This record gives sequence, structure tokens and C-alpha cells, in this order.
Amino acid sequence: MPVSRSFSAPRTGSHDLPVSAALDAFMSTAWADTPLPPDTRLPSHELTPARRARLAARFPGERLVIPAGALAVRSNDTDHRFRPHTGYAWLTGLTGEDQAGHVLVLEPDGDQRHEAVLYLRPRSARTGQEFYRDRRYGEFWVGRRPDLAEAARLTGLRCARLEDWEKLFTGPQPPVRALGGVDPSVDELLQSRRPFPLGRSAPAGLEAVLSELRLVKDPWETEQLQLAVDATTAGFEDVVRSLPQALRHPRGERWIEGVFDLRARLEGNGPGYSTIAAAGAHACVLHWIRNDGPLDRDGLLLLDAGVETDSLYTADITRTLPLSGRFSPVQRGVYELVLAAQDAGIAALRPGARFRDFHRAAMRVIAEGLHEWGVLRMSADEALAPENGFHRRYTLCSSGHMLGMDLHDCAQARAGAYLDGRLEPGQVLTVEPGLYLQPDDETLPRELRGIGVRIEDDLVITSEGARLMSSALPRTADGVEEWMGTLLESRA
Repeated sequence: MPVSRSFSAPRTGSHDLPVSAALDAFMSTAWADTPLPPDTRLPSHELTPARRARLAARFPGERLVIPAGALAVRSNDTDHRFRPHTGYAWLTGLTGEDQAGHVLVLEPDGDQRHEAVLYLRPRSARTGQEFYRDRRYGEFWVGRRPDLAEAARLTGLRCARLEDWEKLFTGPQPPVRALGGVDPSVDELLQSRRPFPLGRSAPAGLEAVLSELRLVKDPWETEQLQLAVDATTAGFEDVVRSLPQALRHPRGERWIEGVFDLRARLEGNGPGYSTIAAAGAHACVLHWIRNDGPLDRDGLLLLDAGVETDSLYTADITRTLPLSGRFSPVQRGVYELVLAAQDAGIAALRPGARFRDFHRAAMRVIAEGLHEWGVLRMSADEALAPENGFHRRYTLCSSGHMLGMDLHDCAQARAGAYLDGRLEPGQVLTVEPGLYLQPDDETLPRELRGIGVRIEDDLVITSEGARLMSSALPRTADGVEEWMGTLLESRA
């Protein structure tokens, strides 16, 4: 059976109060017009037409369907905060929580060009019940949406009502290609309306092409990423100033998380990912986000955090901080080996270098250091050999990734364009080697067990090499100690 979504019946809660006919009539009267300012445009308004044209050119004659995504229930009748799919946001410039359920369609015309049409849920009329009774979409519950004319002015797109997009699937059909797994209702509709020709003419899928088109950032995107990095720097400074209180709290990691996330919400859309505030041996858990432990003044804190801007570009920075303000000799030794690995990785960044080169350079330093410590009982060459990889017991993951609107950006790109590709000016990436010396690892001397260190910075490839975007945060052990001391003194 064809799928038809309801666009009129309001979603109400089981505990909503009944509405009398008299109240309903009263609610539909005496509302003033509140139009958006006529000159309002999205910040990326001038950039998105070219992005859409580049995508459409890869799929001539095909209808491309890019959903924003659907709301997800957190508990009962409460949804998670919504963030639109990155491809949708990049192509439209629309990044807000009000985009849930919307669909961008690039519709082919007769001369192999495409028209972009945005199908959206416009502002609720004040003559029905949606605006005051619908908990999911009503203006009284979740805020104002643009009407169709306002949305067209904001985006430069032709805009139509969301329910109209299903009408595309009547009559003769062009080949259709869609981003699957983004909005279940879109997937269901496309399944129910078959048979229609499926797009298969291009050598790569829609999701892969979207990732590849975003690999090189334009100057505006780089500016957005720098804003994210600068706000993240401020968040790290906030954390250091808050350490005296955090050290006194039984959930000091949560204190750290809360302090950083406050900065992220003040400066942008929020944290770009779940903040990792890992004290002591928790730093050996690569994605520690429980953040429910105390802080030990004699231990280390690994803080991996990033602010996401309102335009949805995120920073990704890690610093490992001595909670006493000073590294112990053992902590300093581990830190400086990781720093040397990061220095080697950064030195390998240049246009034309293979993406994997900086990881290999960092791992060479790590393996040699572990061998010198006597932890690896074979040579660095033997440990690094593909058939062995013994160094990975202590440094399991890769040393970096592309960065942009997604934390691990452009992840659907084909290997030849990304992992096995070569670096180009305008690409933004992280370099983040680490050592994770597990507390129960009997191959380690006792003084090393339970120490986790990662140092992560964000860099943009330039014509001559790479620019360190996060240079405002010190990287050396001496620099970290001096920076922390200055911030704590200024607080006092």
C-alpha cells in the first residue's frame, strides 16, 4: 500500500488538557503578523548553489533525494535535540532543529540540469490547532518556523509544502537516487512507490560523492572551523580555571564536562561530540564519555572536546593535563613521547603527501620509543611490520581524521579519495597520536600502568604545508604547565 504521512493531526501528549470548542475558537483570533526581516539570508546563501550544481553534475538525469532526517524519541514523548544530516545542511545552509522531516530534491529537467526544490513543513496557520497543541511541531511548543516565502528568501531555493513531495512519484519517473537510512519515512515511501528506475549510472553512490565533494573546504568553511577552534580554546581555559572546584567534587569528570559544554552552548550549537573528560586510568578508554569519576590531584586529565558552531562545523582538540599543575617525571616521559610522535605527524603534512603518511610517521616514533623503554622487546621495524603491528597494543587507533561538519568528516568517501588519497590545500584534519597504557597490562612496568596521553590538534593544509589552527593552546609539557599556572593565578 502507498505510504501517506499525516501532516495535519497534531501530536499531543497523553496528559494534555482537553480543549473546548470555545477555547479553540478563541485561540484562532487576534494574532498580529510577525514576519522575518525581509533582508534575512543564511550565512552560506551565496555558496550553496554551486555546491548543489557540483553534486547534480555527477548524476545527470537523475532525481536526487536528500532528507534532513527524522526526530528520534529519547523517552516516551520527549525527543532528542535534532541535528540535520550533514549533506542536507551543506547543500541548503539550513542547520536548525526545525529542519526535522524536510527533504531536498534535485529534480532533473530536459537539458540535463537540475532544479533544487526544498519540501518543508511551513509555519503553522493560526486557524488550526497545530500551533498550540502539537508538542512536536507546534510553534507554542518548539518555536517559530519560516513560512514558504520566508524559507525561499532565506535559502534561495524554491520551497514547497512537505506533503507535496510525494506527488513527485506520479506519472513518468526519472532514475531516483536517495540518501538511505536518514529518514525512515522517506525510505518507506521510496520502497512503497517502486517500481521506478533506480539511479545507477554514476561510479559512486550519492553518500560517497557528497563526502568527496566536502573533502576540500572553501575559505568560508575554514573560517567557520577556526571559529570552532577558537571557542574550543576558550572552553579549555574555562576548564583549567575550574579545576579547584572539580578536584573537590566526587564526580569531578562531570564538572569538567559541564564547564566545557557550557562554553559550547554559549559560543555555538553545542559540543560537536560527547565530551571526553577522562581522569587517571579512564584516559586509557579511547571513547570514555561516562565521565562519572573523581579527579586525583596527582594524576592526569585527558580532555577531548570540541565546540560545534551554529553552522555545524566542529573543532576536535585533546590536551592531557597534570591535575597538580606539574607533570611527574614518569608522566612527562610519556607525554613527551606522544608529543614527539605528533611533531613527526605534523611535519609529514603537505600537499601531495599521502593521507596515511602522517600516521605512519607518528607510529614510527611511538614504536621506537616503546622499544627504547623496553616495552617492545623487538625492533621498531619488526613491531611496525604489517604482519605484526605489536605497537598497537599501546596505541590502538589511527592518528587523525578529516574534520568539518562531521567530527569524522567525509567518512563515506571512497578509499582512493580519502584514506588512500593525497592531501590537498583546503583540507582540514586532526593529528592525534596517543599512548594508552592499560592499568592491568602486565607487559608494562608498574609505574607506567594506568597512564593515558593523547595530544590532538586541528590543521588546515596550505600550499606550503599545514597551518596549526589550534596554536593558541600550548602543546609542550613546559608550555602546558606555564599556561595552567597562569590561568589558575588569574583566577585567584
